Amino acid sequence: MGTTQNVTAADGPVPSVPAPQLAWKPCVRGPEFDCATVKVPLDYLNPGGRTIDLSVVKRKATDPERRIGTLFFNPGGPGGPGTVQMPQNYQFFPQEIRERFDIVSWDPRGVGNSTAVNCFASPKEARAWMSGRPAGFPVGEQQRTAWIAAYKDLSRRCRQRDPELLRHVSTADTARDLDQLRRAVGEPQLTYLGISYGTFLGATYANLFPGKVRAMILDSNIDPQAWTNHASNEEPELPVFLRMGSDRGAAATLDQFLALCGSATVDGCAFSAGSPRATRDKFAELTRRLRVHPVGAWTYGRTIGDVVSALNVVHPGWADLAGKLQDLWQGRVPKPSAPLPAPPVPIPYLGEEQGGAVLCSDSPNPHDPGVYHALEEAAALRTGDTGRFWTWAAEPCATWPAVAANRYRGPWNKPTAHPVLVVGTRYDPATPYEAARAMAEDLANARLLTNDGYGHTAMLNPSSCVNAYESRYLIDGTLPPAGATCRPDRAPFSAPEPRGGIATGGGALAAAGS
Repeated sequence: MGTTQNVTAADGPVPSVPAPQLAWKPCVRGPEFDCATVKVPLDYLNPGGRTIDLSVVKRKATDPERRIGTLFFNPGGPGGPGTVQMPQNYQFFPQEIRERFDIVSWDPRGVGNSTAVNCFASPKEARAWMSGRPAGFPVGEQQRTAWIAAYKDLSRRCRQRDPELLRHVSTADTARDLDQLRRAVGEPQLTYLGISYGTFLGATYANLFPGKVRAMILDSNIDPQAWTNHASNEEPELPVFLRMGSDRGAAATLDQFLALCGSATVDGCAFSAGSPRATRDKFAELTRRLRVHPVGAWTYGRTIGDVVSALNVVHPGWADLAGKLQDLWQGRVPKPSAPLPAPPVPIPYLGEEQGGAVLCSDSPNPHDPGVYHALEEAAALRTGDTGRFWTWAAEPCATWPAVAANRYRGPWNKPTAHPVLVVGTRYDPATPYEAARAMAEDLANARLLTNDGYGHTAMLNPSSCVNAYESRYLIDGTLPPAGATCRPDRAPFSAPEPRGGIATGGGALAAAGS
């Protein structure tokens, strides 16, 4: 536990660092979970310098006599707080995995209850900043000016608060933290499940520590080449989410939502206009109307942002979205969504600068805010409303004040000790299926499992078939057959059906994100 280990950076060896010590104790609000805090170097190239805290959470294996080891989980983002989201999503882990693995997650550096990026002096100041920028994305020259000014102001605030931290929240830094956590729990190799951004973290780990991979599931993938802009030192022409194809995935998923809604009755989908074509036309008319006449605070930009987020989780997200759209169609302000269950840890400050600090320092984006309107219009020609949303989602990076000191930008094909299981969902509104195919090809030894369904991550859109394949792989290393395809347990806009198979339970995303 107290030994040291040399790790390798992209540009040379990293000094040895002692393994941290984990002092577990029951979490404050949820005694079935254990909590701990560990210290790691801010900069692994200078391990004797400043340290930062990582907040860690664990749920012990429910069948300890058959326990295999520890499964590490990253919930994505970037900026997803594992101490909040792992407990909220615990029931989504297949029952057999809950029985046989301790499940551990953590707030990555810069996030949540760990040493966090926080660019405001008080919650009141943060709320005031939030209220000053358009919701969703900006529409019209006045809103674009306000949006750009707000994010320039945020960058200025962040640069003043803790500029050193901003340079050390890269995915490579977090991958090294993950290896320290692996050592702290005494595992000779890593067992890992990463969803969304957690797939890029997993791919980074697999190439920094290829000999340490016991089993790794990457669900809803980011193509590493798209994230890093193929490791080019030139300024990219497209922002990161357009390179990733998030706009294409969202447009295809939205089209499926409208088609399936239109094929359902109004009882099944409140926004149905009786046919797929009529429902698509109804949505187009609603968005045209909202551009001119918002419904309360529901502008066109806010509505599209909400639509893209709501497509992530099919049940209950799609039916709830249909109800909101029908409210807006009838000129009513939609009711707020029900709050999520309280996690077993204090809910930390989760300002958007936390995910932004990782994204903007790690992944290159065009630096001139003035080009984003033209990029938006070009994206809208190929993917409509979702192209507008995903273009502006990366604009905060245009003026971000930091570039990561220690980025890993490839290669992505280092042979791992064991093969990786890549899971891709056919209609994913954030990380398109093509990115899962690219990830499986980028990695040296990976198998692609196709989830022929909808929503962002197979984990949060349960499939007993996917769960069974994942369980076999995590427990004994058995991969699905080449070309294997699964389907979700429930189709969109369908009533629940009692099913056998692996229990998946309930849960929800703590925050929207890719």
